[in-house]
Amino acid sequence: MSDWTPEAGTPPVSMPEEPDLPQDGPVADAPSHEPDAPSHEPAEPGPLGVGRTPTGRAEVDALLERLADADHLPADGHTEVYEDVHRGLKDALTSLDARPAAAPGPPRPGPTPAYDNTHDHRS
Repeated sequence: MSDWTPEAGTPPVSMPEEPDLPQDGPVADAPSHEPDAPSHEPAEPGPLGVGRTPTGRAEVDALLERLADADHLPADGHTEVYEDVHRGLKDALTSLDARPAAAPGPPRPGPTPAYDNTHDHRS
């Protein structure tokens, strides 16, 4: 209850509450009920969840599986894995072009002769 009355003079002035200052002890260490502020610390490495479909070529499939190594490395370690896989895939493609012309197996079919239909007109 207020002690102020019109006869007493000026009304009492309300003072703003003091701000909460840090305290020592268990109260200062109590958990806050405010939402957590975003952390600026890097997250732990984890799988990206990108599926890899087998190609049927063992050399290429092994290189694609090597990409999983990046899942357990921090971002600055990804470059080495990606460059290694890129180099391997490039070598695999180059080896396809370097196969000898007379590869083992059945002969390849030759070109089909053109059909001249100018003489087929029956009159």
